[in-house]
Amino acid sequence: MTGRRPPRVPACANVTPDELLRLYDEQVRATFDQRVPDAWTVTRDGPLARALTTHQGFAMFTEDASGLGHDELAALVDRTFAYYAALGETFEWKTFDHDRSDLVPLLLAAGAQPEEHEALVLGEAAPLATDPVLPPGLALREVSERADLDRIGAMESEVWGEDWSWLADDLASRLDDPVDPVRVFVVEDVEADRRVVSAAWLAPMIGTRIAGLWGGSTLTAYRGRGIYRALVAVRARLALELGHDLLQVDASDDSRPILERLGLQTVGGTTPYVTPSST
Repeated sequence: MTGRRPPRVPACANVTPDELLRLYDEQVRATFDQRVPDAWTVTRDGPLARALTTHQGFAMFTEDASGLGHDELAALVDRTFAYYAALGETFEWKTFDHDRSDLVPLLLAAGAQPEEHEALVLGEAAPLATDPVLPPGLALREVSERADLDRIGAMESEVWGEDWSWLADDLASRLDDPVDPVRVFVVEDVEADRRVVSAAWLAPMIGTRIAGLWGGSTLTAYRGRGIYRALVAVRARLALELGHDLLQVDASDDSRPILERLGLQTVGGTTPYVTPSST
């Protein structure tokens, strides 16, 4: 971390969950297509943004879709599935608990399947910006070298039991991206040849008050030792240095209770609906 004094940020004490959700919709969802990495392409179809990432397709409502009639919504879903099918791409449609209720049945009918529901968690960065504390034998550092990113991909592959090597390419493409940058941190076991045991990254959402806390996966044998909390602390400090006073997390059932104990608030939820691979 640098020794620079964090910039002054607007106070947001006692922000209600409804206000936080409104800020998320206005500052994160509504600006999505203005903040995608250079390696992505985005097209729009009414209130929907459709992206091609370095890994797969991605779709999400970035504007209020309540003005669409049901038949118009069904046609939009059909066009989106046809769009990615024509490109030979699988894709994820990121849904939110506060999206219109007739969206999910249409996605299921089109063949998409839900992945794990995650809590949409937001709150102030300042209370979380403490000194990171780790047990003896573990060390935390910021990384940017390709070899370290490859090690993160290997660790994530072990955690999830599938190939996550693509993550190294994704992180590498975003390290210096002017509109969708990331800052990446690892926790290593210094007594086991500096094995990467956990990794997480901060995504400062340029032009907004909000920074995203992404990653945080930890090898099973190292869980319950304060690693996730330490990674939150170092990223909260960095978020404030960069001028972002709010944090946002798509939180798993493991991380949500930790974040709530630290003072963040669950304001909703999100579920990705994905199309199966043809291979």
